[in-house]
Amino acid sequence: MKCVNYYGHYNIQKEDAVEDFQNIMPVTKAKRQLLDILKLMDEEDSTIAFTRNGEPVCVIMTPRRYEGLLETIEILADKDARSTLEASAEDFKSDRVYTHREVWDE
Repeated sequence: MKCVNYYGHYNIQKEDAVEDFQNIMPVTKAKRQLLDILKLMDEEDSTIAFTRNGEPVCVIMTPRRYEGLLETIEILADKDARSTLEASAEDFKSDRVYTHREVWDE
């Protein structure tokens, strides 16, 4: 995994098991800068993976991201909702879509 350091944070650039994390940070650095990290996360609505010896050990995220994750899991666990989303994706691929105006204009 290749990371780029900017403003003391590590941004993932390559595919890896932790590619969905916006930032990676060693635990020792997190201990020293926790309040700054929390402020940055709030401002950027970000998710951070903390590492120990280069291996991910935990993830923290903003409440908004956590709620979104739970909602996504709930939708994906619902067979009917999943079927509807799959049908919608097929409609979109087949160009069976309508504009906002076509749907809502009388």
